[in-house]
Amino acid sequence: MGTDAGRSPGFLLWRATQRWQREINAALQVVGLSHVQFALLVDLWWFDHQGLMPTPRELAAHATVDDMMTSQVIRVLEVKGLLRREIDPAEERRRVLTITDEGRRLAERAAEIVDGVDRQVFHLAGPENALIDVLAEMAESPAP
Repeated sequence: MGTDAGRSPGFLLWRATQRWQREINAALQVVGLSHVQFALLVDLWWFDHQGLMPTPRELAAHATVDDMMTSQVIRVLEVKGLLRREIDPAEERRRVLTITDEGRRLAERAAEIVDGVDRQVFHLAGPENALIDVLAEMAESPAP
């Protein structure tokens, strides 16, 4: 084996991601959300700020969450009263998602919690944000 597994970038990214997810899930317990529930709710909140009502598939694509998982989580968030599925006013065969007032309040509170965890976990990245730049480039680059 050519490199020490402990110095492999992929292995280290995997380990760091696992730690970050554990921290996020623990912090979000305070507001009763899982990490994926948070991700979809905050993305729906973003769409709302843009004046848009996404379909479930559009929300899934934007959040990069599997369609089936998104469907399950939408049902949970709907039962919690955080979003609604409605008929699109422009196309009555199409269903769109809207965030409720309670969903907006919870999304804002949860975003503050996650921002705090991010600052705590990634403080080692330093003030230059080099890690953020690398992660952003990796996230936006098309797969080879």
